[in-house]
Amino acid sequence: MRNRNIILLSLLVVIAMALTACPAQPGAAPVAPTQPPAQEVAPTEAPAEEAAPTEAPAEEAAPAEVALTIWADDTRAPILEELGKQFEAQYGIPVVVTEKGFGNIRDDLKVAGPAGEGPDIIIGAHDWLGELVENGLLAEIELGDAADQFLPAAVQAFIYDGKLYGMPYATENVAFVYNPEIVEQVPATWSELTKLAAELESAGVVKQAYIRQEGDPYHFFPIQTAFGGYVFGLTEQGYDPTDVGIDSPGSIAAATWLDQMYKAGHLKAGSAVDYDIMHAAFENGDAAMLITGPWALPRIRESGVPYAVTTIPGEVQPAQPFLGVQGFMINAFSKNPLLAQTFLQEFVATEEAMQAIFDADPRPSAFLPVREKITDPDLAAFAAAGENGLPMPAIPEMSAVWSAWGDAIVLISQQREAPDVAFKNAAAQIRAAIAGN
Repeated sequence: MRNRNIILLSLLVVIAMALTACPAQPGAAPVAPTQPPAQEVAPTEAPAEEAAPTEAPAEEAAPAEVALTIWADDTRAPILEELGKQFEAQYGIPVVVTEKGFGNIRDDLKVAGPAGEGPDIIIGAHDWLGELVENGLLAEIELGDAADQFLPAAVQAFIYDGKLYGMPYATENVAFVYNPEIVEQVPATWSELTKLAAELESAGVVKQAYIRQEGDPYHFFPIQTAFGGYVFGLTEQGYDPTDVGIDSPGSIAAATWLDQMYKAGHLKAGSAVDYDIMHAAFENGDAAMLITGPWALPRIRESGVPYAVTTIPGEVQPAQPFLGVQGFMINAFSKNPLLAQTFLQEFVATEEAMQAIFDADPRPSAFLPVREKITDPDLAAFAAAGENGLPMPAIPEMSAVWSAWGDAIVLISQQREAPDVAFKNAAAQIRAAIAGN
């Protein structure tokens, strides 16, 4: 009801503006005089002939038509066009959906938004927030009556400086993938995985029980969190860049575990394992366990190797992978922010609309009624692995983290530096970069 009142109020404002732009119409009946007019004296000369106007009067500009505009990629655009038809049928306001490449939306908004030529709504990734919010390009958003139907971690992803800037529709994260013909019981912890690796390798069942890329902090992060480590401290306001956790006790414990895996020969030092080598080893049966994302499912399935997907092992606490989230955001320069808000709350935040978005691009939905009905067992397992995931930090300071963090993992993988030294040095580099030194 509140949203309908907002719509009505918005329409009244628009109509009022249109009316004030229109001049009074000629032809109204004159007011009758209270006394009869005095008799006119006949002119002694013929009146001068009126000069014809030299220019035609300027035509009054018609008031601009109100329309809601959306930028979306080719996957989501058709769905939003259908929702737009429903919106127009109910409120009489057309919805114009412009199709753009997903990666172009952010850059185009940076130019068109401040010029007043941008859309009312965009779709995008949560890690755009740092740049867009800092440049004043996004408006705050409310989830409305459906707020409790969104995955909390997905909502958290769109919070920046304590304010919500997006309505999430999909999530993505890594999980633990293993060969069930080799691994009969999935290890619950990384300590158990170490013992299992020793057993499988010594028995000659597999060349390498667990395999990972040489550096790759993104895939290492859930291991780090399992030992109690973190990248930035997380508060109600969002990530705190003054609290760098790369050299926290938990992070160093995870780095120490990694170092021991190399020293024991369960991981091969200096082997320069990359994404393709890692997956080829698993798909050929040379490795039995790895961490990867749903984007790898097509190649794993095509290989024919037996596989299963489950949550990532914990250690002192459950593992928490990074969560990538996509959602809807409102342009801070929108002329129709109330209409944009209502479109999202009443027409997008519904099970029917969110199901259509999922069907068009199957990835775990951020909308719980749809997420809970996923029938694909692999996607359901990836969704379960991300239930307690942590949003990838969208703050600008994150750009100072990746290189130093990744280099520290490489140094350990190549056995060129002690784990505590590598991670402490990385943390010092990150703090210096954030401070601008």
